[in-house]
Amino acid sequence: MSINHVLSIAEVGAENLAYLVNRSVVFAAGDARVRPLEGKVVGIYFRGTSTRTRTSFTVGALRLGAGTVTYGPNDLQIATGETIPDTARVLSGYLDALVIRTNDSIGEMRAFAEQDEMAVVNAMSENEHPTQAIADLSVMKETFGRLDGLHVLYIGEGNNTAASLALAVGLTPGMRLTVVTPEGYGLSDALLETARGLGERHGSDIEQRHDIDGLPAGVDAVYTTRWQTMGVPKADPDWRQKFAPYTVTRSIMERVSKPSGTVFLHDLPAVRGADVTDEVLDGPQSRAFRQADHKMFSAMAVLEWCVTGKRAGVKV
Repeated sequence: MSINHVLSIAEVGAENLAYLVNRSVVFAAGDARVRPLEGKVVGIYFRGTSTRTRTSFTVGALRLGAGTVTYGPNDLQIATGETIPDTARVLSGYLDALVIRTNDSIGEMRAFAEQDEMAVVNAMSENEHPTQAIADLSVMKETFGRLDGLHVLYIGEGNNTAASLALAVGLTPGMRLTVVTPEGYGLSDALLETARGLGERHGSDIEQRHDIDGLPAGVDAVYTTRWQTMGVPKADPDWRQKFAPYTVTRSIMERVSKPSGTVFLHDLPAVRGADVTDEVLDGPQSRAFRQADHKMFSAMAVLEWCVTGKRAGVKV
């Protein structure tokens, strides 16, 4: 039986992404009777803090019938000098999937994925958070019943969550993403080029700007994230002053919302009063906590797809 890795949304591809989003929505609707991973074992290796992602993959694996093994940042012999290929070779004899979170680049995960017996899942690296993007599209699909034609406004830092969202939108026909960040804190030129290239092939649109006073009106979703991803400090001591105008407030929501209903999204954890105000996060437009539920549903979809080696044939 073949396996699938999830290292980058761009590598997952359009059809597989659509399949994972649709499968996540199925799990969200209460289809918990299926236990396709009965007898399988999933490793959870987190080198950074996590509330939602670690719990969602652990509980998701259990709901699918798999057992779990958890590793902290210093639990594997990598910490004492064993090479990643040697560690991966051993773990692939025990585990069916390894879910990894790190503050480093995706390179370490690619080294784990060089073997072909154990699926490897990127549960967040320095430059991308692919399973979050699947959850994001999943909650929007549940909310609107479609993805085609949706316009998402992302406000804040061009971090790993924004990067994966841009790639996911690029792979999803008919979607539009407007990213608005402080100058110097946007998505990289390379990432934008990749996302726009995907958009050209799949009929979607991604743009980035820095003028908070020129926000588009009539969007379907407003999305923000914590400004300090994983709590990593920024080099500029005055960075908070640059970000302050980008707080998602009720005023911003009123400016950009459409009469038919615009939702607010946040990948959490939120820093209340910084990236978003209480009245928005707890307000009637907020889907942020339902979005957190979808982290588990998307984790289930990813684990099922990775371990069983299924191929997609479903379009959004």
